Amino acid sequence: MIVIDNIYISDEVIEEQFVCNLSACKGGCCIDGDAGAPLTKEEMNEVKEAYIHVADLLTDEGKKAVEKQGYYTYDQEFGWVTPTISNGMCAYGLVDEAGIVKCSFEQVYNEGKTKWKKPISCHLYPIKISNSENTENEYLNYEPRDPMCNSGCAFGKELKVPVYRFLKEALVRKYGEDFYEVLEQIANQYYQQKETKES
Repeated sequence: MIVIDNIYISDEVIEEQFVCNLSACKGGCCIDGDAGAPLTKEEMNEVKEAYIHVADLLTDEGKKAVEKQGYYTYDQEFGWVTPTISNGMCAYGLVDEAGIVKCSFEQVYNEGKTKWKKPISCHLYPIKISNSENTENEYLNYEPRDPMCNSGCAFGKELKVPVYRFLKEALVRKYGEDFYEVLEQIANQYYQQKETKES
């Protein structure tokens, strides 16, 4: 376990390797789950403000889900989440010509129409955040879904990209540059010790 301030990070975040392989998983994390994407309180407002830009990109079922369920809905286990459609896909998902599910929020962000990329829970995946009930502690765990993420695990090993490095942008976005620099220093120490043991 790695501890930086009040953030507890599983060792797998620096020990394991991962790179999303969208051509294989087809964006399955936008479909395969127990609920929609968890949202922070701040993100609930971002979803509202961004909807005008993404509405025309959504599937008909996605639009109907938002109209019926609202911009977000409450789940007993996960709190406020994005609505989903009948096959489990996030209502804000869109399917490209290759059959890959993508995020409409990210698309309009990339087009410069908004300043908010997408829910941080999506951006950080396959790292999941959980919070302590009695403290302000946060727990970061590496939780790729089997078999959906098997191709990403294999691709990461092939490219030799640690989880934390693949998710640098998301980790910096959530916790800041200083946090990431400390995490990288810890990771470098781990790899140096590992090389010493193996030599």
